[in-house]
Parts: sequence; C-alpha cells; structure tokens
Amino acid sequence: MLGFRENLENLLKARFPLIYVESYEEQRVLAEITAVVSDKDRLRTPRRLMVWSSTEGLTVPGGQGPANSKAPADALAMAQATTEPTVFVFKDLHTAFGDNGKPADQMVIRRLRDIAYSFKNGSSLLTLIIVAPVLKLPTDLDKEITILDFPLPTETEILKILENMMETNKADGRIIFEVTESGKEKLAKAALGLTLNEAENAFARAMVEDGKLSDSDVDTVLDEKRQTIKKSGILEFINVDVALEDVGGLQNLKRWLLKRNESWLDEAKSYGLPAPKGILITGVPGCGKSLTAKAIGAAWQLPLLRLDIGKIFAGLVGSSEQNMRTAIKTAEAIAPCILWIDEIEKGFAGSSGSGDSGTSARVFGSFLTWMQEKKESVFVIATANNIDKLPPEFLRKGRFDEIFFVDLPTLSERKLIWDLHLNKRLKSKEVLGTTKLDEKLYVRLAEQTEGYSGAEIEQAVVAGLFDAFSEKRSITPDDLSKSVLNMVPLSITQAEAIDVIREWANVRAVAATAAEDMTEIKGVEKSEAHKTPAPVAPTRGGRTVDF
Repeated sequence: MLGFRENLENLLKARFPLIYVESYEEQRVLAEITAVVSDKDRLRTPRRLMVWSSTEGLTVPGGQGPANSKAPADALAMAQATTEPTVFVFKDLHTAFGDNGKPADQMVIRRLRDIAYSFKNGSSLLTLIIVAPVLKLPTDLDKEITILDFPLPTETEILKILENMMETNKADGRIIFEVTESGKEKLAKAALGLTLNEAENAFARAMVEDGKLSDSDVDTVLDEKRQTIKKSGILEFINVDVALEDVGGLQNLKRWLLKRNESWLDEAKSYGLPAPKGILITGVPGCGKSLTAKAIGAAWQLPLLRLDIGKIFAGLVGSSEQNMRTAIKTAEAIAPCILWIDEIEKGFAGSSGSGDSGTSARVFGSFLTWMQEKKESVFVIATANNIDKLPPEFLRKGRFDEIFFVDLPTLSERKLIWDLHLNKRLKSKEVLGTTKLDEKLYVRLAEQTEGYSGAEIEQAVVAGLFDAFSEKRSITPDDLSKSVLNMVPLSITQAEAIDVIREWANVRAVAATAAEDMTEIKGVEKSEAHKTPAPVAPTRGGRTVDF
C-alpha cells in the first residue's frame, strides 16, 4: 500500500488539478507536500510551492505574497493566472463551501471548476491542494476534486517524539525516567490515533504529574484519547474500575484472554501471530458478560470503547452509513483498542432491512466486511442474550476468534461470587458483627443459590444489607439466606428460554466455565437452612475445552 508521498507524487505526475486532504495537522501536511515538491528524484519538472490562508493571503513559504490576495476568490484568480509550474496549498478554503445554513460562495465554486479545467488542459504544470480539518465538498465539485487520505502519525513517528522529549528533559534532571524498551513501545502504541501535538501533550502531562515517566503512564496517555472519543459523538470511552479477578469463575474465558494479552505488540509478530479479532460472548442474562468486557480493558491496559448501535441509526435519513464509518474510523485511529458492542442482537436484529429501505442491511454489511478485513488491532467484544436473533453470517468463522457461552454459575463459581460480593460490601466491623466470612459460609450460600445468576447473588447481598440497615444492626447469615429464599431466580421464570440457549450453545460455542469448576465441592455437607429445592438444569451449555 502506497504512502502519502507516493500517492501525491503520482497525482502530481498525472496532472490531477484539484486534491483535497482532510487533516487537522496543517504543518505536518505541508511538510510532506514540501518534501515531495522539493525532491528532484520524484518530479522531473520542479514546481514552486505557494500557500494561502485567510490571514496571510497567498505567499511563498518564508516570503511575501501578492497584494490583496486574502479574499479566496481573488487568490484563486491569481492561481489560475499563474504560468510557472506551481503547487498551491489552500488552508481555509473549506469555509467557503457553506455549512449550518450558511450558503456556499458560488464565486469560489465557479472559480474552482474553471481551475480544474485550465490546470488539466493548460501548458503549465499546476495543482491546487485544499487542506482542511473536515471533509466538506459541494455537490458541484464532487467530480472535480480527488480526495487524498493523510494518515495520523505512525508508531515510529510517535516513538521518535517520545525519545526526543526524553532526551531533552534528561538534561536538567528534573524528570525521572523509568521506562523500559517495552514500556516505550506501549506508550507509543497508546498514543496512536492522536496528532503529533496531542501525543506530545500527553507525554508532557505524564511527566509533570509526578515528576517521572514510567511504563505505568500508559493510563495518562489513554486519558488524552478520551477527548477524541467524546468528539466523535458515537463511541463512548469506558472508564474501567474492575479487574479480571473481580469476575467470579469463567476460568476458561479468562485463560483464553490472558494468553492473548500483548499480542498486538511487535514481540508477537516475531512468532508470526496476528492480532486477535474478537470474541462473541452469549449466555444467560446476569452471568457476567458485560462485566468481563469491562475487565478485559483493565487486564490488557487498552482503551475500552462502547459502540451504541442505537446512535448509529439516529439522526438524519442517510446518515446511518456515515455514522458507522465514523465509528469504525475512530476506533481504528486509536488502535490498539477494544470495541465493545453490548446486546448486539438488539442493534442488528432487523438487518434484513425490509422496513427501512435497506439501511440496516447496508450498515450491517459494512460492519461485517470491516470485521472480516480489518488490519488495525481493534479487538471486538460483542455480547448477546438472544443469539438466535443474529443473522447466521455474523457467526461464521473469521468474524470472531471464538464464541463463548456463559451459563449459570456452578457451585465452585457461586462460592467465588459470594466471596467477592461479601468482601466488597462488608468492610465495616459494625456491619459485619460476629458473622465470619469464611469458606464454610461461602459453601453454604453457594449451595442455597443453585440456579442463581451472579447478578441475583449480588442483589441477595444488597437485600440482606437492607434488612440489617432497617433494624440498625449487623448482618447475619440468616439475612442472606432469607433474601435468597425470597427471590425467584431467572432459571425458574425463564427456564424454557435458558434451555433453548443451552441447546444452541452445546454445538456452537465454547463453555466459559472451566471443566474443573463444573464438579461439586467435596467434603462439605449441605446446609440445613436450605429448605427450598433449588432450580437445577440437567445439562450445561457449551463445549468443554481446556485453554
């Protein structure tokens, strides 16, 4: 794939009259254009470079410009009258194309159409390049202008900025540097998607916050990316406050994820490994699918972005496809990252497009194509409760690396979940009282909650605390047992639906629960407090494998 300089060189040689470059980095674009124009090995015929802006007018870099050239139409007229081989760079011309109810400047548009014809067919080698932070083209110019992509800084460019800053700040000794070679790579990758100026600001902020720069400052750099995400308006940057250890059970899924940590680094490439594409997590509601998605962001130290499919289809007619392209482009710009789509079946259930003139089908199709062919390290996590609502082409191999099924927690997993939630909430000695948070209590409660989801166990803890709070006393094991017995779990109210999901998962998905956690806890008698028969399913969903 050709880079910006090679593409620009070819367009200049082919005498393309009008080129549009979308970028916020005017100086970086200008430096690249200058490098091409001044390289005698690239262009057989030398070309002069002239730059126009609304404040400086039409000038030669470092020199003066013609008088009265600040008006865009006048500057374009001067460019059209030029006979010497020249490349013109116009910085602020997009403002004349109209926006937010402001009509376009018809004089400017007419002049550009005239220039397109005269530059292409004239005897002089002339090209006009529009540099703008947004892509804005009047319909009249659609066929006249060629759009040339200008990529954000590469990892190499960002790493060079980082190393230059480290070298500069080592001189005065005020900043302590504790960055390993691997840490520098992680910092540079964390800054991908930022402009050079934004990356420099992020590194400077990391240095001054505590007077040192270390491998752990990746989080500070990622914080700068939140600004980019907020401006997109479609993706949401999720602040992660949970770790994989906060997810009870699901050891099979955890092992799979931990083995793929840092697989987007250069070290993994030496093994011939591609960056992982993503996973689809389906299963019983309330069993930790969304919590796992959040925990991966913390475990991998990557930005976690949530895509709300509802926002894709919001807005004006015809904007849905553009919204999806914007979301994908934003995610790729800050890669490596994690893209989380929660309850994806609700967003793409109507992808047949029969009721919306095909909009859903087009958006879904573009998303599928991107998932199959994406080159950037964007790890997609999709969660779904009703897997049967998803189109079959979404589930075929190549879209996701693996499909995991999250079932109701086993006895071993419920014990861990009780341990997590009780220790998370019962931190006060006054609230805990004489209750001992030990193995015996966890096993007793785990046995009482057979058929309960992790979310239902958490609510049982909350309900028990409310009972104790209302009477202004410490909590007891009986409060917890009472809240369990008063709750009707989803495994009873939605028994038929869970059986259907399990039947689907038995041949199509891998069990997120490890094989060793599917066995009962030995050597502990069941508690006498558990008087009600527990809702037990005869089989569990998902193939049992060992990662």
